[in-house]
Amino acid sequence: MTALSVPQVIALRGRSLRQLASFGAIGAASTVAYVVLYAWLRQDISAGAANAIALVVTAVANTAANRRLTFQVKGREGLGRDHAAGLAAFGLALAITSASLGLLNSIAPHHARATELAVLVAANGAATAVRFVLLRLALGASREPLREASAAAPRRLERTPR
Repeated sequence: MTALSVPQVIALRGRSLRQLASFGAIGAASTVAYVVLYAWLRQDISAGAANAIALVVTAVANTAANRRLTFQVKGREGLGRDHAAGLAAFGLALAITSASLGLLNSIAPHHARATELAVLVAANGAATAVRFVLLRLALGASREPLREASAAAPRRLERTPR
């Protein structure tokens, strides 16, 4: 393992903060889209079905947006692997939100729709943390994350022995 210089660490930290900000903005937009879609679907179908459909639609868009904007991945290289990571994140999000709905129904079977939405937004918040880790591992790890940091770091002159 190669030790990083201070400029490389600073470059990586800045990159991580930029990724978190971008991921957060995309996540906020995805959450709003999820809530609107869920509320619309919930008028005619069960909570579980509305949840699954709203998650599928927003997860596909979320993965594509994060791939392009957060992790700056362009082109088709690794597309299948990236969307497989998105699918794994979707599966975990579906498990978390479905379990939350089940718990809510067991605790308060006659809950208000607003309570249902609040529980789902909180569950999606937990799922978002998992999604970030999975996507960062899949989209960032295999694409030489130190390349940018190395390019940004000034070259150090090494002393030669006399």
